[in-house]
Amino acid sequence: MNIAGLGSITTQPIFPHPAQQAGAGQTGAKTDFGAMIKEAVDAVDQNQEHSAASVQQLLSGKQQDVLPVVAAVAKADISFKLLIGIRNKMIEAYKQTVNMQV
Repeated sequence: MNIAGLGSITTQPIFPHPAQQAGAGQTGAKTDFGAMIKEAVDAVDQNQEHSAASVQQLLSGKQQDVLPVVAAVAKADISFKLLIGIRNKMIEAYKQTVNMQV
């Protein structure tokens, strides 16, 4: 099964590795956890906005090819589910930490 235009889709990580970010060439640099979470939420928000804009363009007739729209919606869906999974794991870890006996 060959789908035309599929070779033009590029994949990038949803949450870039800290070493790939600008200014991360320093060894031993500390990464602020809050800033990392904020960047991840911003990336998911950007994916959601891009998805909504793609759907709007398709519905208005400005976009004729459905493949990029489906790809944008799928990327937004997967990134949101990943973010929810990370949130759930963080809540679970917090609850376990609170319930620890000292």
